[in-house]
Amino acid sequence: MTTPQTPPKPAGPTLVLPPDLELVYANLARIAHSPSDIVFDFAHLLPGETNAKIRSRVVMTPLSAKLLLRALTENIARYEAAFGEINLPSNPSLADSLFRPLQGPPPEPPKPEPPKE
Repeated sequence: MTTPQTPPKPAGPTLVLPPDLELVYANLARIAHSPSDIVFDFAHLLPGETNAKIRSRVVMTPLSAKLLLRALTENIARYEAAFGEINLPSNPSLADSLFRPLQGPPPEPPKPEPPKE
C-alpha cells in the first residue's frame, strides 16, 4: 500500500525588482480610506520642518491592507525576537514624539548673585 503524496504547495509569485526602481525613505505615513480603498501616503519629514513631501502613494483594497497588517505584525514579532523589543515613545501620540519641532539645548540655570555688603 502506498501513501498518497501531498500535492506541492503552490509557490508565491516571483517578485522582480526593476533596476531603475526609485527607493524611498519614509518616516511619516498618512492613512486614509474610502469604502473601497485604503490609501497609504509615505513622506520624509526633516526635524524642524513643517512640510513633508509625499514621495510614494500605495492604494490597496481593504482585504489587501488587512493582509499587509498581518504580515507586518508577523515580521515585527520576528524582528523583536531576533533584535529585542521596539520601545514606543511614551508621549501622548507617536506623531508628537517623532515630529515635534526641533528643540535647542535647555536654558542654563540662573547664576547666584553675589552677596550684598
